[in-house]
Amino acid sequence: MFKLLRRFAGAYRRYFIVGPACKLLEVFFDLLTPLVIARMIDEGVGAHDLPVVLRYGALLLIMAAIGMAFTLVCQKMAALASQGMGTDIRCDLYRSINRLSYAELDRFGTPSLITRITNDVNQVQLAIALGIRQLIRWPFLAVGSMVAALAIDLKLGLIFLVSTPLIGIVFWVVMARSVPYYQGMQRKLDRIGLICREGLSGERVVRAFVRERHERDRFRAASADQAATAIAVGKLSSVLNPVTFLVMNLGVCAILWAGGIQVNVGALSQGEVMAFVNYMTQTLLSIVYVANLVVVFTRASASATRVNEVLECEPSISDAGAQPVDVEAALAAGAPAVRMRDAAFSFPGSAARAVDGADFALRPGQTLGVIGGTGSGKSTLVSLIPRLYDATAGAVEVLGRDVRAWPLKQLRRVVGVVPQKASLVSGTIRSNLCWRDAAATDDELWDALACAQAADFVQKLPMGLDSPVEAGGKNFSGGQRQRLSIARALVGEPLVLILDDSASALDFKTDAALRHAIRLRGVARVPGASTAPLTTVIVSQRVSSVRDADLICVMRRGAVVGLGAHDELLRSCKVYQEICLSQLKREELGLADDEVLEVTDDGELELANGEALATVGAGGGAPAATAAACPATGSVEASDTGVA
Repeated sequence: MFKLLRRFAGAYRRYFIVGPACKLLEVFFDLLTPLVIARMIDEGVGAHDLPVVLRYGALLLIMAAIGMAFTLVCQKMAALASQGMGTDIRCDLYRSINRLSYAELDRFGTPSLITRITNDVNQVQLAIALGIRQLIRWPFLAVGSMVAALAIDLKLGLIFLVSTPLIGIVFWVVMARSVPYYQGMQRKLDRIGLICREGLSGERVVRAFVRERHERDRFRAASADQAATAIAVGKLSSVLNPVTFLVMNLGVCAILWAGGIQVNVGALSQGEVMAFVNYMTQTLLSIVYVANLVVVFTRASASATRVNEVLECEPSISDAGAQPVDVEAALAAGAPAVRMRDAAFSFPGSAARAVDGADFALRPGQTLGVIGGTGSGKSTLVSLIPRLYDATAGAVEVLGRDVRAWPLKQLRRVVGVVPQKASLVSGTIRSNLCWRDAAATDDELWDALACAQAADFVQKLPMGLDSPVEAGGKNFSGGQRQRLSIARALVGEPLVLILDDSASALDFKTDAALRHAIRLRGVARVPGASTAPLTTVIVSQRVSSVRDADLICVMRRGAVVGLGAHDELLRSCKVYQEICLSQLKREELGLADDEVLEVTDDGELELANGEALATVGAGGGAPAATAAACPATGSVEASDTGVA
């Protein structure tokens, strides 16, 4: 909690000074009140003097009005400080989250981050507000009441010395056992957030499989678990008030008993006994409120720890020490657009590598196809290019420079990414398309839409580019969302375009038209420089989407098991052969109706009569290049005729 105060309280220092100062003045009048009442009893009530009673009553009203005025000022200071700091914490927290790499986002998890930026910050705000309003009042009132009571009669003051430690012991025991519960409650709120997010975002799937009851049961179980923890800590906290009030009332009884004796012998007046009772009550009530404040501060401390955990998390990916890259010079020098040098990647805590043995190069203008089964590491592989993850071994280069040496902003300006899941934000089509280039003209937007095969349906919308987009793009179909996402990546003319299975919702005709348009796009403009061909990386599970690529990377269980052109991999890579056999027709493989395909023990694809498939391929000629193998060995670079 103190870390957050040191970090964010500077701009609100005056509120932290004025608020408690006003509260101290209010407490000063509260401490004078029992003395005024004592005088009213002794001089007015005891003497049956009504004017004296009225005079002291008027004084009490004036003191109450002044105290109320100071209270209102303190309340406003507390509101300004707590709300202002809460806003600053949320903004800084959101900024920190946006700086985190995929690795840190995976570690925290989206539901947990949402809970931290909402519920946890709310707990901190509440603690700040109560700290200004109450933290000074009750301890100062307790100490002041004790001092004033001891000044009245030292012997009766011994009752304070017995009562206060008893309450302190109960308070310490309860708080020590409550802290772990509060930390557990926040974690269980994360779980509720996760289930709620899954159920609401996947509502269509839930209904399609008639799993509404199952989701309700999951949510009910998580809520009940969190409620059980809250009830347990509530039971502990509930011990405080009864015990403290019991001690307080016993103390009052002791004071009245001992004070009555003192009055009988003339050592104390009736007013002084009443003042003593009032001070006793104020002292013990103050301890009760302090105990409740500690409950709030305990919860806020647990929340502040979670907030600080995010704020202090240094992203594993940063551009510290990176220098701007002269893109034009790199292109003129003939540097490969993308190159991987035995690149590998492992997720934290994972025993197996998610990517292993990626070694290839692409020249500007060429196309890389990445294919493999589900979970083979395709998306992870291409995430290394824009440095969404950092390779844990080997190197990844863009335009001849290691991606770690690029400023992140410039690297991701050069590399356009279309993720697997089309993600649009609420706004308009124009506001979504301008993410990469806020100054893009309408002509540039329509050009990108045309290339992404999205211009036709956007033109039919009544408002065109200014048509509204709901959160997540829910008012568009899956294929429309994918095409808008592709158009967004094309705006700003990237030099490298990564399509991470981003055409999965498109029909084959539209997919083919999209790839043809990207290939014919010609050149990608470099701001302030010459032009350079557009290099494309296509991730897909469709052979038809990658078969025309200059270089195809075949992946299985994270390993690169094949590199080469389509014809070559069809002849030499068993994994690629199996994929082709499951998707392509016989005529697409160049086989007659009476020819039978077999896979030999060493992985070669041949006819049943033993004739190699390469001799009966389309055109009857051998493939142009023969460098690929399965598994791949060495570095492979795409050439105009195949691979080299």
